[in-house]
Amino acid sequence: MLRLIKWLFYLAILGFVALLVYAYLGPFFGADFSPPQTEIRKDILLETD
Repeated sequence: MLRLIKWLFYLAILGFVALLVYAYLGPFFGADFSPPQTEIRKDILLETD
């Protein structure tokens, strides 16, 4: 049982490192992480008494 937990721990560490590498090197290989830039306008009616 301890061997299984150890391998799961190693797999989790490896996945975390792979995610970090992808986050830093992804833009060099064409991955775009920026959100779409769109302008949103709404009219606001302020009622004053």
